Amino acid sequence: MSTASILPTASRARRRPSLRRLAAWLAERARNPETSLWLVISFAVCHAVLWTFILINLKAAQDVHMDVAEAFAWGQKFQFGYGKHPPLSGWIAGLWFKFFPVRDWATYALAMTTLGTGLVISWFIALRVVDRRRAFFVVVTLALYPIFNFKGFKYNPDLLQLVTLPLLVLAYLDAFEKRSWRSGIWLGLAGALALMTKYWVLTMIGAIGLAALMHPDRLKFLRSPAPWVAIATLVVAMIPHLIWLKDVDFVPLTYAGDVYGLSSRAQSAQLVLGYVGHNLALLALPIVLGALALAWPPRWLFRVWSGGDNPGVNRSQALNIWMIQIIVAIGPPLGGLAFSVYMKTDWGISLFFLVPLALVAMPSLRVQQTALFRIAAIWLVVTLATLVASPRIAALEMAENPNSASSYGARSQLARELTEVWRNKFGSRWAVVAGTTEVGEPMTFYSPDHPAPFTPGEVWSSGLTSLEEAKQLGFIGICDTTDGRLPTCEAWMEANAKDAEKLVMTTQRFFQGHPGPAIDWKIYIAPPAK
Repeated sequence: MSTASILPTASRARRRPSLRRLAAWLAERARNPETSLWLVISFAVCHAVLWTFILINLKAAQDVHMDVAEAFAWGQKFQFGYGKHPPLSGWIAGLWFKFFPVRDWATYALAMTTLGTGLVISWFIALRVVDRRRAFFVVVTLALYPIFNFKGFKYNPDLLQLVTLPLLVLAYLDAFEKRSWRSGIWLGLAGALALMTKYWVLTMIGAIGLAALMHPDRLKFLRSPAPWVAIATLVVAMIPHLIWLKDVDFVPLTYAGDVYGLSSRAQSAQLVLGYVGHNLALLALPIVLGALALAWPPRWLFRVWSGGDNPGVNRSQALNIWMIQIIVAIGPPLGGLAFSVYMKTDWGISLFFLVPLALVAMPSLRVQQTALFRIAAIWLVVTLATLVASPRIAALEMAENPNSASSYGARSQLARELTEVWRNKFGSRWAVVAGTTEVGEPMTFYSPDHPAPFTPGEVWSSGLTSLEEAKQLGFIGICDTTDGRLPTCEAWMEANAKDAEKLVMTTQRFFQGHPGPAIDWKIYIAPPAK
């Protein structure tokens, strides 16, 4: 036999033991109490760092999303609420940009730090339900969920819920198990923190309450101090925000009713179907890849399922997870149909992080130690492939849709030019910008002066400034000529900026040889009061 015929076989033989040793090493680190936490934290950090670089590349042709700029604007002035939402997302953005520069990359780092934190908290949740091996499998599978990678590019209250809702579920599992007054305090504080993120978390709070009432051990929990201390703690912690809510005449509720209320039940049904389909499609990827890691090669398919008792699953806590996930999956669409609500697909961002755990917690499912290596390898291949392809993807997207004003409009360029115009005219800081949210908030983010945004005609004002303050300090009003609300904007400017200097400015972005849309902006420069 020739040497050439022996070498490939020997090479394959060496690779197999090497891969088996690597899989065994990973499984040992995942199940060892002394190393498992550091393994999860290291994984979450790697995920956050790699996907920050991916998002920087993917979004290189765009300005930051309006929601991100809005969170930054809120963070410039700490309040107990910002008109549309409770304050926590604004507070965190404000703190973040005290340590990081106001640059696009820092917003993607904030989003990925938020999601990395959510991964670690989800691991702590999983430890209450399954063994450490399964818990690590859950975390890596969750990292493949598009919400935790490319769909998680914009930091906003929806994304922040992927920290506060896992904290809430973790506190509930702890309180359900310990049933002490101390665990009740933590549950109440976690509930308040979630509510200070977005009122939408009432869906999760309601699901937890229903799960507690339906659980076979409900009487043990309800007879303990935990649930009642939790309710009292939540109410007390929410008092400052409730006072603010009353002082502003409950404008967030007005906002929700005006923006998301529908009169057409047929339209509501169509939106609910879109919501369900969108979220099922997003969940398909981690579920399929997780199943592939568990059952590959195909001859192992029958090893994955086994009857009998499973010491790797806490059935009592698994029942809590199953009930919570089923309720938050079914409840909101049914509520949307019943009350004719405009169901946004983004509302599902925070509601399905328990799906991988709910599936892995099935007692008949067996997780081989090699499955951890496979799911980690799948994550690594997907992530590195996306990193390599991301610059090309950004260029292709712009080439295919070059005239999208919302995606490729050069608002950052406009902000810098207007800052220079104001400083040259008045020799002072640009203090207020007036315009729609889509225009005003990007000016706040990109201008070195970070002017406070004022949105004409908006009853749910953020409270960052007022019309009186705008007229006192002077302001720059901006009307987007590509926006259907242009006549309304022009009418407001004519009524409130009569002495303003009027300009027309044009901005256009170029990226890797591809031109973006050229947008004309009608500018009104209202001088400070004398």
